[in-house]
Amino acid sequence: MTPDIREADNSWDMMLRVLSSGRAAGARGLASVAHARTCNKSDLFLGLDSSTQGLKATVVNGELATVATAALNFDADFPKYGTTGGAFVEEGNPVVVAPTLMFAEALDVLMGRLQTEVDLSQLVAVSGSGQQHGSVYWRHGARETLRNLDPSKSLATQLAPALSRDTSPIWMDASTTAQCAQLEAALGGPQATSDLTGSIAYERFTGNQIMKIAQETPEVYADTEEISLISSFMASVLLGDYGAIDTSDGAGMNMMDLRNQAWAPAALDAIAPGLQDKLLPVVPGHSVLGEVAGYFASKYGVNPGCKVVAWSGDNPNSVAGLGLNAPGDIGLSMGTSDTIFSICPAADSRPGLEGHFFVNPVDPDSHMAMLCYKNGSLAREAVCAEVTGAKGDWGAFGHLLDRGAPGNRGNLGFFVLQPEIIPKIPRTGVRRFGPSGAAIESFPPEVEARAIIEGQFLSYRLHAGRMGLSPAHIIATGGASKNPHFTQIMSNVFGTVVEAASQPDSASLGAACRALQGWEADKAGTFVPFASVAPELQSHTPVAEPDQAAHRVYSELIEAYAEHEAQIVQSAD
Repeated sequence: MTPDIREADNSWDMMLRVLSSGRAAGARGLASVAHARTCNKSDLFLGLDSSTQGLKATVVNGELATVATAALNFDADFPKYGTTGGAFVEEGNPVVVAPTLMFAEALDVLMGRLQTEVDLSQLVAVSGSGQQHGSVYWRHGARETLRNLDPSKSLATQLAPALSRDTSPIWMDASTTAQCAQLEAALGGPQATSDLTGSIAYERFTGNQIMKIAQETPEVYADTEEISLISSFMASVLLGDYGAIDTSDGAGMNMMDLRNQAWAPAALDAIAPGLQDKLLPVVPGHSVLGEVAGYFASKYGVNPGCKVVAWSGDNPNSVAGLGLNAPGDIGLSMGTSDTIFSICPAADSRPGLEGHFFVNPVDPDSHMAMLCYKNGSLAREAVCAEVTGAKGDWGAFGHLLDRGAPGNRGNLGFFVLQPEIIPKIPRTGVRRFGPSGAAIESFPPEVEARAIIEGQFLSYRLHAGRMGLSPAHIIATGGASKNPHFTQIMSNVFGTVVEAASQPDSASLGAACRALQGWEADKAGTFVPFASVAPELQSHTPVAEPDQAAHRVYSELIEAYAEHEAQIVQSAD
């Protein structure tokens, strides 16, 4: 038996009761916070989300009412780039990149669409969300290109010569194992790396990608003047100048000192020579970087005084969009990757050997804890197509789930279609185990369907517990969170209420609200608490209540799940 599982599960329900009562008290306190908003109702705030598969926009007014949304899908709307799921992916190849210019072209197209729906002259602030860890490499002289964007030409045409490489390594990349080992060795080992940066060295983290580029293509690294994350790249384009990386997204690079919220010299020195010179200092997430570039004012009618607030990562923006405000508040985002996150006081964060701690994007004095799984929606979609014979037939998939029972009669499945992060499983494949614990080659369709959904949520509960995350409730977001079968199983596994986010695209909504927070802070000349300018985000709709009998089944099953998982991890070493 895994030693810590029984102790954790014996206290699980007790922790839920304690945290639930604490959250109720916290909620009463939040309700009494006076609105600090000083903007007019007609003022507009734009949140953009440059995710793995597309670009989304949410526009809210001064009362946080959504007045417009828009979305693009990279594969469907820009087929000339030849992406699959927004990236270049080859089976068996750990290198995963995306065409950088696609992000810029999407921004042009999306702004054109928004121009037909809302009066962009009323836009007073914009911020955004970028898929975490992805990086962009600016060629020497690129700053002048940014400062002189011509509205008569497209962004893609003008930015093409400004990049020292035309693709961006993204979070799905798993090709930097050697570099991770080098970084951890230089910093004193995995735990020392986590203590310093908030995470052990992960293949997708930007510092390890930079090290690989500097080692394998030194001419590209030498030709690079500035390195951006995808988030700060998009901010730079809007700004017409290099935009700084915020401390929340910066914490996902293995390059920043989490406690001091500044670049860590020891990490930079270990990654590549002269790296400090290719980075602006990090800034808090509520910082105003400047005003929007004349390109957008001339071409799309954007208010020339519109403030550009520092962009952050997609997961940090989801923390904002979901209104997470107390340690018992857990967000679970079901997207291309699945992510679990919560917040805690900075003094209470204890980075370990799995999971991550970042700076809270809306409060620099607290941290966000996060677990990220690669095998999220893409794995669910693959299994759905396999068991139903039709891509995306979630109705038929739901009928298969209904034919089974909670716990799947002891059948467990591990669906690793991409090298997994949590736990670290580099070897892909599907592993199935029957009630006796013996390996099984295949399951009937109704068992296979339950195996992937239950297996995912059992893993999330197991590893969240190991990080000290105990949900008083769960706020579900992402496209798959709209599936009632999934949210009910989620509720049963965790034994707590599942609530729906106010809109599925929590990252773009969070970015819009962060734009408002940055605008208010800039006007006040001091930090403005997020909860005081966006209290509406604390309201969610319950969508699933736990079946306690089913919860007991999962609590008994999680020990077997943990043992099988440990065997898989050990066999992968």
